[in-house]
Amino acid sequence: MLVKTFGSAVYGVEATTITVEVNVLNGSKYFIVGLPDNAVKESLQRVESSIKSNGYYMPRTKLVVSLAPADLRKSGSAFDLPIALGTLGATEQIQNIDLFEKYVMMGELNLDGTIQPIKGALPIAIQARKENFKGLIVPYQNAREAAMVDKLEVFGVKHINEVINFFNNIHALEAVVVNPQDEFYASQYDFDIDFSDVKGQENIKRALEIAAAGGHNAILIGPPGAGKTMLAKRLPTILPPLTLYETLETTKIHSVAGKLPEHATLIAKRPFRSPHHTISDAALVGGGGIPQPGEISLAHNGVLFLDELPEFKRSVLEVMRQPMEERRVTISRAKVAIDFPASFMLIASMNPCPCGFYNHPEKECSCAPGTVQKYLNKISGPLLDRIDLHVEVTPVAFSELSSQKKGEPSSAIRDRVIRAREKQVARYAGHPGIYANAQMSSRLLKEICVIQTPGQNLLKSAMAKLNLSARAYDRILKVSRTIADLAESENINIEHLAEAIQYRSLDRQGWAG
Repeated sequence: MLVKTFGSAVYGVEATTITVEVNVLNGSKYFIVGLPDNAVKESLQRVESSIKSNGYYMPRTKLVVSLAPADLRKSGSAFDLPIALGTLGATEQIQNIDLFEKYVMMGELNLDGTIQPIKGALPIAIQARKENFKGLIVPYQNAREAAMVDKLEVFGVKHINEVINFFNNIHALEAVVVNPQDEFYASQYDFDIDFSDVKGQENIKRALEIAAAGGHNAILIGPPGAGKTMLAKRLPTILPPLTLYETLETTKIHSVAGKLPEHATLIAKRPFRSPHHTISDAALVGGGGIPQPGEISLAHNGVLFLDELPEFKRSVLEVMRQPMEERRVTISRAKVAIDFPASFMLIASMNPCPCGFYNHPEKECSCAPGTVQKYLNKISGPLLDRIDLHVEVTPVAFSELSSQKKGEPSSAIRDRVIRAREKQVARYAGHPGIYANAQMSSRLLKEICVIQTPGQNLLKSAMAKLNLSARAYDRILKVSRTIADLAESENINIEHLAEAIQYRSLDRQGWAG
């Protein structure tokens, strides 16, 4: 008897519905076809054990399982549940097989029939709704995540018997109901850290406020213990909250990568990813036989923090250049090319030299001549070109460290950032894909960043006296536009340009000797 059930396969951050056909024929042996990987091939052993463990039987004749479309590679253990239900239906142990066409089922089976969680429940639910399925049956741990999709009944199950009894009309399943609005707004501003914890460093806070307001990449340069990492970790607390669309987009990526916490529904706060400097190229940008998202995609709509930037392998840093420009990354394989979103803010930190004390106000640098420049040269010019703000971090004085005075809270800074971003959203309303000053094209730069004669003279003088490179010019204009937005000024004034110029430390010839 031929029976069809429905599952789903995730490619990139999108899902494709898979028809699982199970047929019992004369003959012997079990077969599974449709480009399955080893995990899918092994499912027949898990299915057989879980079926027999619960008092049902496997056919003693030939069993063929086909996963269609047959030209797409199937991977993972999540097809266990639809294969098991198809087998029971084909052997007439489930009577109400007409219901199969209304539901998508996914889940990994243990040998006793308990069901393990899967990856990608959210994109699977979105695709099921698109194709007008009535419901989705997923492991209990994934139910709340999938239930964020409206107009789709989502059932969370813990054991195969629950699903069998549902299709045999013995026990009904209870749909999981989640209010996306409540889930979304409940934890948007729930942070464990705050800028009010930071003593001193007002100039660094100001630079990070500018970076947040304009979506600018930034690098913090300073000696060990000056507070670079502490400041960077607090950046998400001053970024504008995610929109509901951004939240769903971000959650899909984390769901596909299996990075969502258990029973989680949405990623309500902007991601902050901080990979170790030993990370590989594929782990950073994504990869694998079936491509999976890397750290730059997991940081989508959030912050990617690279601590001790020169310690990263040169090849790892270079593969970031194109994604930083295009805000997406394409992973190509022989049979598939998958796009992953990668719109992130890059925040990097580094010591000014190997010993860490070059330009320190009190301690002496012990590095040999030329070492400082060699250390800085580990970061290529093209990568540095994509970093808008170069911020020099100095050690905090004892008087500021011992002060009991609280700093400005993140909420106050965030309010200013939100107002500046609102101006930018209105300004770029007619330009799809651009929502912040950092994303301005050269053509837009000429239209929007109009500089009066005094400002042009200041820029000319800065380029000459500070030996700034030509690549710094566009960056200065973008940053000055953000500073003007924070000041609620329609025009870029000379003081806005002056502040922007000081954030180009690494462009100065002779900065490192």
